[in-house]
Amino acid sequence: MRYSCGIDIGASAAKLVIVDESRQIVAKAVRSSGVDYAQTSERCLAEALSAAGLTREQITGSLSTGYGRDNVPWANGRMTEIACHGKGAYFHFGRMITVIDIGAQDSKVIHLDDQGHRTGFKMNRKCAAGTGAFLEEIAHRLDLPLAELNGLAERSTREVALGSFCTVFAATEILEKIRAGERVEDIVKGAFRSVVKRILEMDVLDGALVISGGVVAHNPCLKELIEETFGKPALVPPDPQHVGAFGAALFALEKAEKR
Repeated sequence: MRYSCGIDIGASAAKLVIVDESRQIVAKAVRSSGVDYAQTSERCLAEALSAAGLTREQITGSLSTGYGRDNVPWANGRMTEIACHGKGAYFHFGRMITVIDIGAQDSKVIHLDDQGHRTGFKMNRKCAAGTGAFLEEIAHRLDLPLAELNGLAERSTREVALGSFCTVFAATEILEKIRAGERVEDIVKGAFRSVVKRILEMDVLDGALVISGGVVAHNPCLKELIEETFGKPALVPPDPQHVGAFGAALFALEKAEKR
């Protein structure tokens, strides 16, 4: 049996996937990226190998992607997260799609045709608006654990609109909303809506919508808000946080099969 590995080291979390020859996931791992990406990659690999009962020698190909892709010593190659997120998402749906990947530090809109070829993409790198970092700042300002935001948003009965996309200005605006007596859950839902509106500004979305990334994995209410905003259903692949790592593993497997 041939096994391949893909690792996606993002600004916040490192995700690793091992696949077999049939392109099925046999093990995966996720850890905080930390400041030593090489060490994090080693720990992720060791964890996944142990879970799958494999040795390092059984991995015939490996590929890294994401923010820290240049800091994975054991990887045989590297590719952009645009390519890997597109590859992983297309595998699950196999048709023309627009992938919305919401990450910790940036958001991506990736267009793929019905053959899985990329026809265009846009990235948001200018500020934290529309990313996980925006939600982290909101949680900080509200003195709440980040993990509680989704539950609060789902209990909202009257969404409070935020006028600013800027993280700094939005945080100040939130304090004003609190002083005005607005409910926390309504403010949180307004913050999620702000993330979606920022994505709406990035690009025109064609074909079926697919949402990936750790932010969506931990905040499923974003799927509902995206559907409301764009007026069409949104698809979420299995384990959306690992889509980039899965795509990297698929690329690694294809390269190994050609050798």
